Amino acid sequence: MGREYAVMQSALSVLRYNRTVDHKIELSKGIQMNIVLLGAPGAGKGTQAAKLIEEFGTAHVSTGDMLRAAVKAGTPLGKKAKSYMDAGDLVPDDVIIGLVLERLQEDDTKNGFILDGFPRTSAQAVALDAELSKMDRPLTAALLIDVEPEVIVKRLTSRRMCKECGYIGSVADASCPKCGGEMYQRDDDNEATVRNRLDVYEKSTSPLIDYYRGCNLLVSIDGDRDVDVVYADVKKALGC
Repeated sequence: MGREYAVMQSALSVLRYNRTVDHKIELSKGIQMNIVLLGAPGAGKGTQAAKLIEEFGTAHVSTGDMLRAAVKAGTPLGKKAKSYMDAGDLVPDDVIIGLVLERLQEDDTKNGFILDGFPRTSAQAVALDAELSKMDRPLTAALLIDVEPEVIVKRLTSRRMCKECGYIGSVADASCPKCGGEMYQRDDDNEATVRNRLDVYEKSTSPLIDYYRGCNLLVSIDGDRDVDVVYADVKKALGC
């Protein structure tokens, strides 16, 4: 066990060194963006991802979307994932990574990709790094949209949804500005639920942030500003 651990640490050291160099070269040349997207629920990471996708043609790789699509299509990995999901178990890392690797074979990822929803732990990050290294497609950055928890609580608890058309607005909307329907607060947006989600995020993601910081890949952006100002800083930090 000690020898295996030492070998793994040695391999990681080489991988981290190589990726630190690639990080600087790739961003400076603007060749490709391979990004892991990090940020608490309500931090605005989805908005920033959408802007990068629209401007640079980067593929959005969502593990949630991939799981649903694979299960619906009945692929071998989809069937395997469904067996765990039906039993109420977490889908194992190797299955998720397999789905990610399948997705990265598609043509739309040639200009880069944004991984959304995976990895969630440092162990998953190590496994993902090893596979991406084999593909010669290392990550260029782990993009963290950072917002203080209390700001997020205020953001999410003020959200309202239209019962008729699903429009997402705010507490300031007495009725839906799109269809005139009734606005209501979803259970996911009440304060107790929001705070619990933030606690879960903090506990699971802090080690992951430390991991990417140690790999010299972490790019942290203050997300508590106008979305266009945040996006300008995102592009600057990524060397776009």
